[in-house]
Amino acid sequence: MHAGGSLNAIKQKPLVTPELRQTITILTMATADMIRYIENAVLENPMLEIIEDADTVEDVPRADREDFTLDWCTLLAECGQIDCSFDHTWTQAEDPLQDSTEHCLAQAPTLQEHLDLQLHLARSGARIRKIAGHLIKNIDGRGYLRQDLQNTRQVDSCTAQDVEQALRLVQSFDPPGVGGRDLKECLLLQLERRGLRNALMERLVSLFIKDPTGGSLSRIARSLGFAAEELTARCDLIRSLSPDPGSSFSRPGELRYIIPDVVVEQAGDEFLVLVNDLSVPRLMVSRTYQALLTERGACDLHDARFLEDKLQAAVRLIRSVEQRRSTLHRVAQLIIESQSEFLNKGLDYLRPLKLESVARVVGLHRSTVSRTIAHKYVETPRGVFELKVFCGGYGQPPA
Repeated sequence: MHAGGSLNAIKQKPLVTPELRQTITILTMATADMIRYIENAVLENPMLEIIEDADTVEDVPRADREDFTLDWCTLLAECGQIDCSFDHTWTQAEDPLQDSTEHCLAQAPTLQEHLDLQLHLARSGARIRKIAGHLIKNIDGRGYLRQDLQNTRQVDSCTAQDVEQALRLVQSFDPPGVGGRDLKECLLLQLERRGLRNALMERLVSLFIKDPTGGSLSRIARSLGFAAEELTARCDLIRSLSPDPGSSFSRPGELRYIIPDVVVEQAGDEFLVLVNDLSVPRLMVSRTYQALLTERGACDLHDARFLEDKLQAAVRLIRSVEQRRSTLHRVAQLIIESQSEFLNKGLDYLRPLKLESVARVVGLHRSTVSRTIAHKYVETPRGVFELKVFCGGYGQPPA
């Protein structure tokens, strides 16, 4: 009975295939990261080629290109190597703005703009928001608060409790660590965001700042009651934190650009949602190696198996990239359709959706929607925003 129950549990455990794992990884990536991922994959896989020129593709009839890819996909599916359970399109959709290069780049927001947007969306009283706005104006480019809280009280004629509440609000914003008044507080705020802040970690951070090289790890370990290995792991965790949380944002007057993952264009009374994949390398399976693999007698068994493995990896990557494009478009389309008032009237009319609502409507799991909007930017007629702005990613008051 027990053995049977264990067997059923094993049978019911979902299998994470290489394709699913890769799809999840690519789905979470921003466009710039995905471009680097694809370029590295092409270097490692001779079966993959980047289409440098659209004319190169036109040398081969579109029907032949699609049939070949679909034939290989079908063959590998029959062998149990890949999953063909979701719909796909192997060629890029023809968008009305396909040839416009102006949608490849958008000016990155400054840290000030990023914090002001979150403040605008914050669910807090007008008084606290006003004080928080004053604090944000005194956060430098690295993300540190450079004004004494006593001065803030004098400027805004408020209580110490009001200022502390406003500070906690600002420190709850993205990026983690922003609003810290020194390095220690900055690091502790990041640990707190991860749920790892406690009395021991606070003490360790203080000691780490004094001795970042860990030259006296043994002495520190003894004083904190840690084993040396455990202390090393915790120090590595602290090293992974950012001492400059604002460094990824552009400075006022500085021209720094991002690649928006989604572009929204107005066409009359409607808004078109386009996945900005113009800068993403277009992939195809190498026709040279296709022919070599088809002619089994042209290569030995070892080489044939090698090429088959690389073909499977190539098809998985092409499918994963297409799956990301399709999922991102579905989620972005729903989000934009719900924000017509914001797009027509301005920021005061932005009404973030709940992740659960988006997931239910598009028929995806909540975690899939979360991965889809992670690290993604959308360029709208009202400016450039992170997608999570529209899904309740900001504005939650501290507990």
